[in-house]
Amino acid sequence: MKNSDKVKWALLCSGKGNNVYDIINYYQKNPHQNSFYISLIIYESSDFSAIEIAKSNHIDVLQISRNTFKDSIKHQKKLIHEILSRRIDFIFLLNYKYLIKQEMLSTFPNRIINIHPSLFPSFLGTKTAIQDALAYGVKITGITTHIINHEYDKGIILNQVAIKINDNDNFELLYTKFRKKGFKIIVKTIIKITDEFQAIKNK
Repeated sequence: MKNSDKVKWALLCSGKGNNVYDIINYYQKNPHQNSFYISLIIYESSDFSAIEIAKSNHIDVLQISRNTFKDSIKHQKKLIHEILSRRIDFIFLLNYKYLIKQEMLSTFPNRIINIHPSLFPSFLGTKTAIQDALAYGVKITGITTHIINHEYDKGIILNQVAIKINDNDNFELLYTKFRKKGFKIIVKTIIKITDEFQAIKNK
């Protein structure tokens, strides 16, 4: 399948981009098995780790930082412009720390996906969900992917995966589990959404 016929995704990331790197690496190794195409990556952090692997796979990469805009509305207007100009079908938020405003939600209705490091409805609205799970002493935590709405960490659940916390786990050990399973659930979610979208288009 040619890239022009595939479902186009944009990845938005505020952090270092470890998951972005893992996803592109997967895509690079499985190009003929995928009906999706990563068309655009928008990042913010100066230590973003996936720039070179993205460029080597002919993926557009843009650094758009919130702190260069007067407010979040103007920031997201810029995001909307860049995403629309590339005819993107879906957006995946990866370690993205900003609340998506109504204009962007309305521009891409039910097409913005997020990943959160907990099993909904636990540890919502926080950027320290992994640390919180350790602090509370829970034995099972996990990862949720979901369609976003106007609230932090709310919306329609797409996929979930459980992660066991062992007695000797610290943040570093637990984060390794999250990264490994997080990559898999992201790809699973992208494929799920892509297949459903293609099925509707082909009716």
